[in-house]
Amino acid sequence: MSKIGKINISIPEKVKVVLTGNLLNIEGPLGKKSLNIDIDMFDLKVDEGKSVSIKPKTLNKDTKRLWGMNRSLLNNAIIGTSSGYHKILELSGVGYRASLKGNKLSMQLGFSHDVDFDIPETIKITVEKQTMLKISGCDKQEVGMIASKIKSLRPPEPYKGKGIKEQGQYILRKEGKKK
Repeated sequence: MSKIGKINISIPEKVKVVLTGNLLNIEGPLGKKSLNIDIDMFDLKVDEGKSVSIKPKTLNKDTKRLWGMNRSLLNNAIIGTSSGYHKILELSGVGYRASLKGNKLSMQLGFSHDVDFDIPETIKITVEKQTMLKISGCDKQEVGMIASKIKSLRPPEPYKGKGIKEQGQYILRKEGKKK
C-alpha cells in the first residue's frame, strides 16, 4: 500500500482540472500543464473541482511502484500552476556577476570570456543582485534542470568556495597546502 498515493490532493480555487481520455489537463493562473495518466492501471476521481484522488484498479507489484509517483506528479503540476516553483542561485567569487541581456543570461564567471545562457520561454529568470539569480516557473522538473545546468557552468570548488551554488547549499571546505 502506498503511503503517498492514498492522500487526496486538494485543488486551489483558481485551478481547473479536467480529465479527457488519458490526458489530465490542469489550468491555473501561472500556466497550463497536461499529464498522461494510464487509465487502464489507475482510477482517477475529480470531486467537483475540490479534490483529486488516484487509486490503482488492481494492487500488484507494478501498480504499487507507480501509484505514489503518479500522485506526486499530479500534485506537483497542481502546485506549479497555482503558486509555481522557484530556486535561488548565488554566485560567489571575486568578479562573479550576472546580468540579463534580452532573452539571454550573461555571466562573468572568472573565465576570459562571458558565459551566455539561453533562457527557455517557460522559465523566468530574474537577477535580484548581481550575484543572486531567481529561477521561477510552473514545472518543477524544468526549474530544477535549468538551475542544475547553470550550476554546472561553474560548480563551487572546495578551497575558496568560488562558484555557483543554491541558496543554503553547504560546501565541504578543504584546508589548503601547509608548509
